[in-house]
Amino acid sequence: MKTFTRTLIGSLFGAAIVGQASAADVTLRFHQFLPPQATIPTKAIKPWTEKVEKESGGRIKFQRFDSMTLGGKPPELFDQAKDGVADVVWTVLGYNPGRFPKSEVFELPFLTTTATASSKAFMEFVQKNSMDEFADVHLICVHTHGPGLFHSRAPIAKLEDLKGMKVRGGSRVINIMLEQLGATPVGMPITGVGEALSKGVLEATTIPWEVVPAFKVQQIVQNHTTFSGGKALYNSTFAMVMNKASYAKLPADLKKVIDNNSGQSCSTTFGAAMDAGDVVGKSLAEKAGNKIHELDLAESQRWQRAALGTRAAWYKEVSAKGIDGPKLAEEAEALINKYSK
Repeated sequence: MKTFTRTLIGSLFGAAIVGQASAADVTLRFHQFLPPQATIPTKAIKPWTEKVEKESGGRIKFQRFDSMTLGGKPPELFDQAKDGVADVVWTVLGYNPGRFPKSEVFELPFLTTTATASSKAFMEFVQKNSMDEFADVHLICVHTHGPGLFHSRAPIAKLEDLKGMKVRGGSRVINIMLEQLGATPVGMPITGVGEALSKGVLEATTIPWEVVPAFKVQQIVQNHTTFSGGKALYNSTFAMVMNKASYAKLPADLKKVIDNNSGQSCSTTFGAAMDAGDVVGKSLAEKAGNKIHELDLAESQRWQRAALGTRAAWYKEVSAKGIDGPKLAEEAEALINKYSK
């Protein structure tokens, strides 16, 4: 009995030591809307959280909640970070129409290039021009995806093919563009795209290549339309933000760990993951035997001219809020060109 008691006490004491050694000072709840196997969760969020945990010496730990498993809907994510429902979130800014009017400039048609270059440009742009839009949270980083394109049931090989087509748009600005191009825009989060395409609610969707595998889009549609000239049809904007109180209560050295993994380094990580994901998504469409319609420069320029009204509409809308749209677009373009060299 004494031997058993000593063994039990020893085991409990050893477990206590292990528990103390592995216990984190801070556990942060990370919430986002994509399935865990998607590009950003596997190639950006996971490496980022692991890097923060390692550099904190294990004092910071993350609880990951993918696919909205912490509750709510994707458009609620930003407010979940603001209100403390989650400590850190990754979200699409376009899910909150009109809330980020200056940042919206990066969604304008035929402006952005690769995800890496555009993400670096977007981060610098926000730091200079639109930090007020993130006043309710602690901003970790912003980024974009790669060039947006069409994925459709019927071929889109010329501008006229889009007329009247029901097409999913990921943000207010993208929907304005779709309307300018002659489509019937349907706004919905990316999580609903697969089902909507398969049921015929949508005839096409605007997403980058990297999203294709997560929702098996290459198995639902057989046509994909890309553009020439180096500038993307459109883009979407994303942010990773932290609850202000969760950040404020961190000790100075742990704040520094978060800070060291914020800003340009973070934007670059997420942008590079998007670019790599584009390669994978396109290869899956090719392996499926799908048709990729690469519009030549002349046809692409037709689309670019048709989309000019999007800028004019956006300039007018943000002007009513006291925002100089043309100036912001000029600065965004200069930054994108700077990082695209």
